[in-house]
Amino acid sequence: MHTLESLRNTINSIEDLRAVVRTMKALAMVSIRQYEQARTALQDYNHSLDLGFQALLQHRRFAETDLDQPLPLVSNSPQGKVGLILFGSDHGLCGQFNEQLATYALQACQQRHLTTADYALATVGDRLLPYLQPLNHPHHTTFRLPNSLAGTPRLIQNLLGLIDQWYFEAETSPVRQILLIYHQSQSKTLYQPVTRQLLPLDRQWLREMGDRPWQSNAFPLLNGPWAPTFAGVVRQYLFLSLYRAAVESLASENAARLASMQAAEKNIEERLGDLQANYRQQRQNSITEELLDIVSGFEALNPNRTR
Repeated sequence: MHTLESLRNTINSIEDLRAVVRTMKALAMVSIRQYEQARTALQDYNHSLDLGFQALLQHRRFAETDLDQPLPLVSNSPQGKVGLILFGSDHGLCGQFNEQLATYALQACQQRHLTTADYALATVGDRLLPYLQPLNHPHHTTFRLPNSLAGTPRLIQNLLGLIDQWYFEAETSPVRQILLIYHQSQSKTLYQPVTRQLLPLDRQWLREMGDRPWQSNAFPLLNGPWAPTFAGVVRQYLFLSLYRAAVESLASENAARLASMQAAEKNIEERLGDLQANYRQQRQNSITEELLDIVSGFEALNPNRTR
């Protein structure tokens, strides 16, 4: 049985832990709000890019230039290696966040019948690596996650450099398809893994974009050659897609951390309640024993006291 002093020390330690959990919970909620605002801002950016694609595709059709040439970076059945970019976390206290993503990625490789020679691998976040050991991939590239949104553009630039090496610059065994695998936030505590094809561009999506009616009487003019302008818009599209994946992953990581902290806080409250009840019971027993000792001592000092 624990002594009153040991119980009091245990209760103080658990109360300190509860304060830490509440702080982590508050930080996760603030971070989720920050990434939600970033996600909202990306919607406007995405709308502007959609208008750019729409204008360029319709300009190409109306001008009837290079119609006999296939659109660049578009393929229905890309042949070659597959590039996988997985977004995990650099920090713990987020439950099964990394394990779930790694399991999803392993299942995706199995469904596509990919062997080690069939894909290139890049991970964002060191905590993801231990769960990817079943892939047994000898070569992979790892990037660290930024601590805030301010560092995200640097991460995206590094990823774009890797994509250039994979997709555009490789002379032997080039990557012909790039997939992003990350958690997408569903709510403040819910998320799910998703796969998004980054390259090549989706032919059906571009066709629908080119057929969409232009919502204005004034059609934008093209200032410069069509191909370099299209390549510039595609570059912005790649940046946006990678940025969205990073923001969604960070929002999901904090959603997982919030859920973990809520569960931990509940367990701490239950444990603390049991310890405090035990402490009060033992304290009461101690007081009762002291009173009995006093009464017994008083009776021992007065043997002739009339009962």
